[in-house]
Amino acid sequence: MPTEQSLVSELVDRLRGTREAMITDLVRLTLLQIDALDHDAATRSLLEASLSENVVAGLNFLQQDFDPELLEAPSAAVAYARTLAQRDVPLSALIRAYRIGHSRVLDHAFTHLDDLPAEHRVSLVLDVVRRSALFIDQICEQVGRAYERERERWVASQSGVRQQWVGALLDGGPVDRAAAERALRYPLDAVHVACTLWPVAAMTSFDLVTAVDEVRAHAMSVLRARAALVVPTDERESRLWLALPAGGERRWRGDLTPPEGTLLHAAVGRPGAGLAGFRTSARQSAQVREILAMKLPGAGAPHWVHYGEVAPVALMAGDLPALRDFVTATLGELARRDGRGATLRETLRVFLAHHRSHAAAAQALNLHRNSVQYRVRRANALLPDGPADDFNVRAALLAAHWLGDAVLG
Repeated sequence: MPTEQSLVSELVDRLRGTREAMITDLVRLTLLQIDALDHDAATRSLLEASLSENVVAGLNFLQQDFDPELLEAPSAAVAYARTLAQRDVPLSALIRAYRIGHSRVLDHAFTHLDDLPAEHRVSLVLDVVRRSALFIDQICEQVGRAYERERERWVASQSGVRQQWVGALLDGGPVDRAAAERALRYPLDAVHVACTLWPVAAMTSFDLVTAVDEVRAHAMSVLRARAALVVPTDERESRLWLALPAGGERRWRGDLTPPEGTLLHAAVGRPGAGLAGFRTSARQSAQVREILAMKLPGAGAPHWVHYGEVAPVALMAGDLPALRDFVTATLGELARRDGRGATLRETLRVFLAHHRSHAAAAQALNLHRNSVQYRVRRANALLPDGPADDFNVRAALLAAHWLGDAVLG
């Protein structure tokens, strides 16, 4: 006769077989039900890592039947809690995510009960519910303590004070502008350009602060800025605002370029005047950051991208499923994910961007003109509606260029 623990172990083995699908479902459900956790691609990635490690730890706990006092919260779960504390997300949102996750994992577990002996199901359900609740309580206590310690440290720091003022400014509600200017030491009546900065590869907090300060000094020199404001979003990312000199908005031509040797990516908004410009440029910068989070690999060369380069994609990317349908319907076979498809799409995109000039496209792509002509013919042959000559094709190619597999068939 099987023991209760052997049945639990058998159930856990079945759950492990569907672990990836279960984690995907947990991420989707958490973001759907808790708006406070649906920030940007970076924090969504941290949420996925936290959920993934928690599921693995929870299944191990159920299967091995050890003392819950010996449990330690997974490192990704602690890191996620600390990041939420830095971003001023309430602890209640994090704890609710654990409760939702607990309930959903039980739902997945109970779908496998029909395959187990009927006479043991009730005792099995009671044991799984009891032990999973012990796991959730212990992990919630630990991540809650990590959150509260980090929140106290962050709020007490100069960075935390600046972040709170900036958060109030960006929220759009009433704010004491004079008090905000004094606290931030930054003029809100200026023309502002906002940037989001984050490292190309793993970097210590100290090195990130140093790298951001180098960008700040370089940007102030290049743009002849009146002032600059640096506000860390968390330990992995910072925001930078630059107050341009008088007339800077009219003269702006995307002049902000990376300093030599920088190891930071940058997402740059357009200039905007006054408090409205402060907010709008920051929002545009965040949109560019989202796009780059989907496009960039884990490491590589720094990318500095301005909102003007991706504005149409930023406006479309709010509904990725609809954008994917648009891209695949518009490009047809040209939307395939292989290397040949990528080469033909890029050639056609550059050709259209250079006013259908084979010579100009060849120069931009560093190719022979005949190669461009051949690729353009091949690309046009794959389009469902024939040769590219309308806005839809250009928009779809631009989306595919910046968002890649996220919008390809």
